Amino acid sequence: MTTFKIKELGCKVNQYESQLMREQLEAIGFVESHNGEPADIYLINTCTVTQAADSDSRSFIRNAIRSNPSAKIIVTGCYVEKDADEIKRIYKDAIIVKNDEKENVLSVILSPEGAKNLGGQREILRRPAEGGTPQNDMVSGISGFADHNRAFVKIQDCCDNHCSYCKVPLVRGASRNRDMGLIIKEATQLVNNGFKEIVLCGICLGAYKDLIALLGKLEKIKDLYRIRLSSIEPRYINNKLIDSVSSSGKICKHLHIPLQSGDDKILKAMNRKYTSGQYIKIIEKIRKKMPNVAIATDIMVGFPGETNKEFKNTIEVVKAVKPMRSHIFTFSKREGTQAFYMDGEVDKAEKSRRLHILKKVTDEISFSYKKRFQGHTVEVLVENNRDKKTNLLTGYTDTYIKVLFEGEYSIINELRQLKITKVFQPHAYVWGILRA
Repeated sequence: MTTFKIKELGCKVNQYESQLMREQLEAIGFVESHNGEPADIYLINTCTVTQAADSDSRSFIRNAIRSNPSAKIIVTGCYVEKDADEIKRIYKDAIIVKNDEKENVLSVILSPEGAKNLGGQREILRRPAEGGTPQNDMVSGISGFADHNRAFVKIQDCCDNHCSYCKVPLVRGASRNRDMGLIIKEATQLVNNGFKEIVLCGICLGAYKDLIALLGKLEKIKDLYRIRLSSIEPRYINNKLIDSVSSSGKICKHLHIPLQSGDDKILKAMNRKYTSGQYIKIIEKIRKKMPNVAIATDIMVGFPGETNKEFKNTIEVVKAVKPMRSHIFTFSKREGTQAFYMDGEVDKAEKSRRLHILKKVTDEISFSYKKRFQGHTVEVLVENNRDKKTNLLTGYTDTYIKVLFEGEYSIINELRQLKITKVFQPHAYVWGILRA
């Protein structure tokens, strides 16, 4: 029996692609290793969006080598696109799989070079296990999502926006859409396998040219109860999309709309195609249709040229927008991007200081948003795993509020009504009780 382990970093698209490769390996009889057990093959799906992601990707490779020095190491993801030589310096026998080769990872593994690097496992790779899939009959789409009860479905890849700080267009290529028929087929298969919620993801989700039509078709899938949109850029938020979300009984009232900065000078330097005022108006338009909508966002601090004045402008916009969730991160220089060569670099300690200030502001805003639901009944999709600190069950509302509550494992993956009993600080923990 040949075992494998997948380690991944990065975005929802990377997580989707990891699942796709997992199912391809399982289709030929490989078994995934769990509970710290070493594996025969390590597949490392990397990220390169920040310097920290590069470092973590290298650490995953080294950890795999330490876990099993005789294991075969396959490295894929965005980090390999520009830094394959660095990977080879860490481990010269690593098998490199480019992003556009992920969907046919077995073909790469079974190529003369890949099979040679896999050594004595070459024959088991070529010979499908009993009930397995021959190597020329690759898995099409995914049928599950390991350790999740919400399945991610990729509908789009890459981005043509070319934000000045972003390396993604350099490593993933031009924006492209996935066939709608394949998306519907995959979503239907996931629902038939017990998934009640799917999350549509893409590197630039809003660039999917027929998003409204796709949402309409997905809503017709029987027993699909929730459709969640992942991050969508402000330029793609229009009246039709707002109307589709607000009028739907299935599309979650939760929109993740990156802000990045609340200062117009910094937004221009970032090559973001909107002003802070335009962003605020978009959120106001959404809230007019959906007063209780959950807005999530991304905010970068310490972009080159950002002084305390520009940072304070960001704080004021955040206070106006009132996001329920905020992903705050510091600027990271990425070679090859426009921002890499910009003057006005912000000191590391100052970036950290600004991050903590903004985090305190967004925590208060998040608490206020969640507090409005105290005493009200909400519907949650019960998660697979209990909360590690309290051992309580957890579930998410359609507005992506995480609720902790007493309950039995038998209700996992079910939609249940809860009464919110208490919202705690810090970090706005929300407790509830099951309704009879």
